[in-house]
Amino acid sequence: QGQVAETGGGLVQAGGVLKLSCTASGLTFGDYTMGWFRQAPGKSLEGVACISWSSGRTTYARSVKGRFSISRDNAKDTVYLHLMSSEPEDTAMYYCAAELSPQVDTCSMSWLHRQRGDFDYWGHGTQVTVSA
Repeated sequence: QGQVAETGGGLVQAGGVLKLSCTASGLTFGDYTMGWFRQAPGKSLEGVACISWSSGRTTYARSVKGRFSISRDNAKDTVYLHLMSSEPEDTAMYYCAAELSPQVDTCSMSWLHRQRGDFDYWGHGTQVTVSA
């Protein structure tokens, strides 16, 4: 049974940097489009960023474009989310999502608007808190 697990959350001051990691196990990582979602208390789920199986395509939510960076290392079965120039509005639980898409670039704005049940794997989340 495959799974994905997030690490790296924590407390950071506004303007600070944080790196989140999501490591997969029990699945062929290179066959998956990977992405990050977040949900703040009382708010709806928001797609943050996604990356295609080959790293050839990335997509970002408008709220984080230019401040966050997504990357992946298929040799380590890991996808990363670098939070730079963080803002208090970035405070949320961050989730990793995986969609089976072998050699197909599915990463897009519509991908970021999907819901949890649309994905093959979904992590337990890691909390990010940005203080003012």
